[in-house]
Amino acid sequence: ILKLAYMQYSKEYKVKTEHIDVQGIMDGLYYPFYMEYCRHEYIDVILGLNLENEAKKGVNMVLSGYTINFLRSLKQDDTFIVTCELFRDKNNTPKLYFKQSIMMNNKIITKAIFTGTCVLSTGGRPFIPETIKSIIENAPVLEV
Repeated sequence: ILKLAYMQYSKEYKVKTEHIDVQGIMDGLYYPFYMEYCRHEYIDVILGLNLENEAKKGVNMVLSGYTINFLRSLKQDDTFIVTCELFRDKNNTPKLYFKQSIMMNNKIITKAIFTGTCVLSTGGRPFIPETIKSIIENAPVLEV
């Protein structure tokens, strides 16, 4: 089965004991980390862009911002799903948008939009690597 890059990708995780705060819920700091784990795997598996290999070639994929909304809390030993979906910029600027959710029992726990781009390690203007341009052209436009 051929997976289109803009299709939703998901991965299951379990809350780690060390991520629980004094209130018995997962500390808000860790929600973006789980989203990052899923997003990096999406970039590698679906987009075919290995971040470590690209960094060795002097190409860094970086975040330029994100918005996150916390709707519910996760507790110790909760098993949850993180989703990731790619969107392109409506003005064709060199930006990638990753719409992500943390879900449990079909309910959204946390949702976020991460904005990323690529830059050379030596500096310069943001760009999208040629290797993924054709994939991104087929992604839906992010409607905010």
